[in-house]
Parts: sequence; structure tokens; C-alpha cells
Amino acid sequence: MGLNRLDDEDYPAVTMGQAAELLDVQPAFLRSLDVGNVITPARSSGGHRRYSRRQLELAARMRALFDEGLTLDAAHRIAQLEDELADARRRITELETAAGDARRR
Repeated sequence: MGLNRLDDEDYPAVTMGQAAELLDVQPAFLRSLDVGNVITPARSSGGHRRYSRRQLELAARMRALFDEGLTLDAAHRIAQLEDELADARRRITELETAAGDARRR
């Protein structure tokens, strides 16, 4: 594994301080996402929060929605719905490709 883990979007490599700096937020913002069950960071052996790239992307989306004036619950629901829509679009593309392949046979 070694350094290859850093390529994994779900590997919790970033500390709370680093995450806050990267996102230009206060650590309290990240704690609020944890308390609100939006993002559940991994914990180091010492109990410190560790974030993955995928979690940082969600935190950045949440920050943008907060900046638009949305509440935590509303922002979380919008992010969930956006993810569901993206999944549905991917599935539609897969089905269209499979249907096109079947027609060509």
C-alpha cells in the first residue's frame, strides 16, 4: 500500500487543521459537519479527526451552500439530492450504452 493510499479518494490523510486551511474554514465548521452527521471523519490512534479527499469535496460543497445562506440541514439535503441525481445520470448513460450495444448486435 504505502504512498499508493494517497491516490485513494477515501483514504483519511488530512488532519482537521490541514482540512480547515485547504477549505479556508474554521475547524468549528468541520466539527459542525461531524456533529450534524454530514461527514464522519476517521480518527487517528490519538482520536484526532482525519479527512479523505471525498470528504473534503463534500465539505467544500457544504461551505458553498452555507455561503448562499442555507442551513446545515438544507445544505446537506441538497448535496444528497445532487449526488442522487449524478448517480441516476451515470446509470442512464450506462443503460443507454448497453441498449445501443444490444441494438448493434
